[in-house]
Amino acid sequence: MNISQLNVLVTIAQCGSFSDAALILDMSQSAVSRAIASLENELNVPLLVRGRLGAKLTPIGERVVKHAHKILDLRESIEYEVNLEKSLYNGRLRIASFRSAATHLLPPKIAQFQQAYPRVEVSLDEFDPAGVEQALRSGNADLGLLPLPRSEDFTTWEIMRDEYVVLLPKAQETSPQPITWSELSTRSFILLNYAECTTAVKEHWARWQQPLKVAYNVKEDSTIVSMVAQGLGAAILPRLAAMPIPTTVQSHPIPVPLERVIGVAILANILPSPAVTRFLEFMKT
Repeated sequence: MNISQLNVLVTIAQCGSFSDAALILDMSQSAVSRAIASLENELNVPLLVRGRLGAKLTPIGERVVKHAHKILDLRESIEYEVNLEKSLYNGRLRIASFRSAATHLLPPKIAQFQQAYPRVEVSLDEFDPAGVEQALRSGNADLGLLPLPRSEDFTTWEIMRDEYVVLLPKAQETSPQPITWSELSTRSFILLNYAECTTAVKEHWARWQQPLKVAYNVKEDSTIVSMVAQGLGAAILPRLAAMPIPTTVQSHPIPVPLERVIGVAILANILPSPAVTRFLEFMKT
C-alpha cells in the first residue's frame, strides 16, 4: 500500500468513476485500474463495486477511504513543513521594534528562533512606534512590534498587556497602598516627550478629571527613572519601559488601572515570508 494507491482510491470515491479519476489524476484508465487491483489484492478485501453507472465504495471501502483522507492530509502537512524548511535556508528576517519591547520581549524569542533556524539572517532596528510603521511601509522591515491598535494598513496580533505604573522616589515612609488620586495631585511629574504612552496618560488623567502637573519632558525612559530616583519628581510609565526599576524607586498601580496592548504587526497586503511566518509562531507562544 502506497500514497499513490490511496490517492487513486480517494479520487475515484470523490468522482464516482475510473475514467473521471484518470482524467483528474492525469493517468491512463488502465493505470488507475491496476492501482486499485493491486491495493485490493494487498488488503485482500474489495474496496469498490464496478457497474454500468461507475464505481461505488463497498462498506469496507468507505472505512478505508476515511483513513486514506487522514493519511493524504498528513502527507500534505509533511510536504508543507519540508518545503518551508527548504525555503528558510539563507532566508532573512528584519525586525523593527520600539525600545522596551526590543529590550525585554524580543531577545529570548530571537535566540529561540535562531537556534531552530540558524541559516536565517536576523536583524533588529529600534524606532519609536511611528518609525516602526514607516519601516514596515517602506519595506525596510518584515515584522514590527508596536503598541496596539494600529491602522488597517497592518495585520496585528496581541502578544502581551503592559500595565502603567506610578514611579516615586523611595522615601523613609512608604507611600500608602493603594496610592490615591489625592496624593498624585500633589506631585510634579516627569513625562516622556512626544510619546504615544504620554498621550495615553494625559487622556487617562483627563478622563478621570485629575490634574497632571508636568515638571519635565524627557526623551528617554531610562533618564526618567534616574530622575525619579534622585527625587526630582514622579513618573508614569508602562512597566516594561521602567524596567529595571532600581531599589531607590518604588512603583505603584494607578488608582484606575491603565494598560497598553503590545502586538506584532506585518503589512496587511503583503504575503509573509516563511521566516516571518515561523517567527510569528514563536511570538505567539
